[in-house]
Amino acid sequence: MKIDITVPDKLSEITLGQYQKFLKIQNENTDERFLSSKMIEIFCELKLTDVMKLKLADVNGICAILSDMFNEKPALKKTFFMDGVEYGFIPNLEDISFGEYIDLDNYLTDWELMDRAMGVLYRPIKNRYGERYSIEEYTAKETGYMKAMPLDAALSAVLFFYHLGIDLSMTMMNYLEHKEETALQQFLNLEQSGVGTRQFTHSLKEILQDLKISLN
Repeated sequence: MKIDITVPDKLSEITLGQYQKFLKIQNENTDERFLSSKMIEIFCELKLTDVMKLKLADVNGICAILSDMFNEKPALKKTFFMDGVEYGFIPNLEDISFGEYIDLDNYLTDWELMDRAMGVLYRPIKNRYGERYSIEEYTAKETGYMKAMPLDAALSAVLFFYHLGIDLSMTMMNYLEHKEETALQQFLNLEQSGVGTRQFTHSLKEILQDLKISLN
């Protein structure tokens, strides 16, 4: 029996929802053979009964290709298209609202809620001015629509916040070492006006380790 199968080899070719589904299964199971079959079923959109008909060598090869995807370390992806609509990353994090901050703080460090976090960070673009753009106002919708977004965009945002948190922590360390009161105050003002990235750092590191992604 011939089985047609399309194997994605880039994070942009799979969705956030697909990865959330697989990660949940991975967290609940340790059987590598079962996880291999679910990986192919979810990411290649193949029926499990058809996965079982594949040659062992083909299964191993497909799983190797899929695993290699997670070696990608995408730079922040500011825009992407989903269902014919262009979405844009928040143009200026300094302008983030208190409500956006609260939701982002609640969602960004829990992979099962990552689609909601992405709904805070990415919104439909209203107007474009060359490379600049404006996005729709945040309405705290919980429809799950962001599950259809490309995983490379979601991962790029997580990596962005992780490294931003590291940068802020390093800044604080340098200020403390020099014991410059004015510099320390500048850091505190920066932290208060930001989006709480320092408190994200530990949880984001755990998320990235779950994804088997190097932080370097």
